[in-house]
Formats: sequence, C-alpha cells, structure tokens
Amino acid sequence: MNSRVLVLNRSYLPVHITSVKRAFALLYQGVARAVDEQYRTFDFESWRQLSIEIHHERIGIVDGFIRVPRVLLLQAYERVPRRHVRFSRFNIFARDNNTCQYCGQRLPRMELNLDHVIPRSRGGLSTWENVVCSCHVCNRRKGGRTPEEARMVLIRKPRRPEWTPFSADMFSLKRYQEWMPFLSAVDSAYWNTELQAE
Repeated sequence: MNSRVLVLNRSYLPVHITSVKRAFALLYQGVARAVDEQYRTFDFESWRQLSIEIHHERIGIVDGFIRVPRVLLLQAYERVPRRHVRFSRFNIFARDNNTCQYCGQRLPRMELNLDHVIPRSRGGLSTWENVVCSCHVCNRRKGGRTPEEARMVLIRKPRRPEWTPFSADMFSLKRYQEWMPFLSAVDSAYWNTELQAE
C-alpha cells in the first residue's frame, strides 16, 4: 500500500506521485481513472472487474482482489507542471549523477558534498553555473582555490539542467515500467529545498 502511483493530468502529463492507498481513494471517489498498458482508462468498478494476471501486484478487498494501478489519470486537472528547475541539493546531485566532477567517482550522496567552483571567499555565487558535486577528498584538495590554482580539471562545465523534476521519486525511488511512456513527455525537504544564491 505504500508503493507509488504516477498521477497524470487530463492531458496525460505527469504532475505527481502518490501512494497506492491515496490512488485507490482517488479512483473510488471518481476523481481519477486507472490507466492500463494499452492506455485504456477504468473507473473503480471496471478496474476491480478487470482480470488479474499472476504477474500483476494485487491487494485483497472484501470480495476478492484488485489489481494495483501504477498510473492514474485525473478527470479535471489541466494545469501543466512548472518548468522552473529548482536550484536544490537533490537536483545538483541528479544533474551530476552523484559523480564527483573532479575525479569522476560515482558515490553515495553521503560521501559527496557541494563545491563552489569559484569559492565564495572569492566572490563565487551559489548558482547552477558555479556549484558542482565533489567527493570529500577532492573538496579538501581544492580547498579555497579555483580548479586551475589547485591543478584540478572539471569533468564538465556546470550549467542549469533542461529537465524539470516534479518529484524526488522520479530519481530516487523505483520507477515502474508502466510509467515510462508518460515520463518521456516531461523534460525530500533537505535535498529539494531551493538554495539561496549568495
């Protein structure tokens, strides 16, 4: 019941990820319809009556089982998600693929930190173009110097990403195969809090 369901607006754009429990509530209330692999939509009753194959997840209800939906289509929601890419720790780590931009090691987030390419002590700003992922070793080695002064080379120049993450779940949790056709349409408080430009 705590796994995830992708929620689409009326025009089939992803807008949210919710729990299975909430998804069933939306389906039962008629606020949303379940979407299957053939892009057919179902209300609660027709989804319940849909045959359940062995390979699909299902949960028990009073008079049998019901298949867990992986995609819901909202019936009245037409707003398109914002296209602003939030400048946050999570998004910087996602942009840099959890990889130190100096040595190229891909590490768990707890073994990485953020580095100002031009140090703040030298007037460097906290912006997409001046902040990169770095491992602790490279960060200490660079210290308060520029990469050139420390004789270190950036793997790639930092820039604002073009994708628009609308939920941390897109990057941090399991994605379901049923989500893939809808995610191609779309370019964690600590990790996703907007950082202040200084």
